[in-house]
Amino acid sequence: MAFIDSTVVNIALPALQTSLHATVVGVQWVVESYGLFLGALILAGGSLGDLFGRRLMFLVGVGIFAAASIACGFAANIQQLVIARSVQGVGAAFLVPGSLSIISAYFDEQTRGQAIGTWSGFTAITTAAGPVLGGWLIEHASWRWAFFINIPVAAAVIAISLRHIPESRSATAGHVDWLGALVATAGLGGVVYGFIESVNLGWSDPLVFGSLIAGFACLIVFVFVEATVNSPMVPLALFESRTFAGANLLTLSLYAALGIFFFLFPLNLIQVQRYSTTATGAAALPLILLMFFLSRWSGGLVARYGPRAPLVIGPVIAATGFVLFTVPEVGASYWKSFFPAFVVLGLGMAISVAPLTTVVMSAAGEGRAGAASGINNAVARVAGVLSIAILGIVMVKVFSTSLNRSLMGRQLPSGILQYIQSNTIKLAGLDIPSGLDADTTAVIQTSISHAFVVGFRTEMLVCAALSLASAAAAWLMIPARNE
Repeated sequence: MAFIDSTVVNIALPALQTSLHATVVGVQWVVESYGLFLGALILAGGSLGDLFGRRLMFLVGVGIFAAASIACGFAANIQQLVIARSVQGVGAAFLVPGSLSIISAYFDEQTRGQAIGTWSGFTAITTAAGPVLGGWLIEHASWRWAFFINIPVAAAVIAISLRHIPESRSATAGHVDWLGALVATAGLGGVVYGFIESVNLGWSDPLVFGSLIAGFACLIVFVFVEATVNSPMVPLALFESRTFAGANLLTLSLYAALGIFFFLFPLNLIQVQRYSTTATGAAALPLILLMFFLSRWSGGLVARYGPRAPLVIGPVIAATGFVLFTVPEVGASYWKSFFPAFVVLGLGMAISVAPLTTVVMSAAGEGRAGAASGINNAVARVAGVLSIAILGIVMVKVFSTSLNRSLMGRQLPSGILQYIQSNTIKLAGLDIPSGLDADTTAVIQTSISHAFVVGFRTEMLVCAALSLASAAAAWLMIPARNE
């Protein structure tokens, strides 16, 4: 349910942007509100399961997630959708860590690996099938079905859990770090709000710079809170390991690149390349399938070559994949342009992900493996949230500049250029005024599509740079051989 939602919603963005007359800031918040609460609270959600019962908190998460999905499906405007997505993120913060903790509690060391492997296999299947099914439902029914699809799944999960999963809790569970969770949420919320709304309000607006200052201040306070509380969400002692710190720095850079890529790519295919939502949902299958089929092989790379080699080579290959995404023009063939880029990006990610997980768990030691995994998961989520907020500004700026340059020399009717300039925040979803002749409409549409491609190419180069930065972090901070 959680993996389907994370992939299908991005494909639904163009449809809900049109339906709810939203700007790119609005659709950013649809993604960001969910990721913000999930990233900030996922560690607290795991702690609550250990303290009050893993099955109980898992079911609470499923219930919240399902109720919020209904609210998302019935949202009448973008504000209602963002609020419902925020609640959905809270539910996911209980749901996501609960699934693995239940497996860890009920399988011994000999069978746990097979159980987690089965879990990973099903997440891969849903990650692959979800966008295709979701895209088909969006195309033939409505974007609202991207959320309604969760309801029957949630009902089945609750029924199976009550019947087959016994309750468990940790005998040594400490207190929940409520203060840390509150400060982390406020800090991330302030920073994300400031960056996203700067496009609408401008950097000089008191709400923008005020929220940025408050957000960064809260994140600094968060570090001090974690250093002083008895049961911190983020044990800072873990970062004394240079390998653990390097692996999380790599995660931050690499998943920041993936975050903005999967936000913009559906907009490109649907609004610019004119793909159907079903075809867009299937477009990323080469990446997903490569990660699925190569994960077992790549998991053995650390034992054979040491941790550094795959974590340098993988991100470098991923950077090459991002560069290949700068090649397609408007109307480009999928098989000649997008497919090769997805294959290269998928190969790079397949080489990176399993070794990265291995390094994170090994660097922390067996006694702290759960905390280390949770922190790395949270870093990956937060990376995507921050990249969409910050790099979304870059996308709007490049799009606006390119579009203005393209239209400036055109003989457009009075007021049309001003209307277009005031609505560039909608990116390729910008509505062309009615009543124009066919030639003028075609010129404006071509300019909008070209401007989006220019912005998309810029973002792909930034993604390539982030991938190379993650390779550099691995080269400088992760040892060549297991220590």
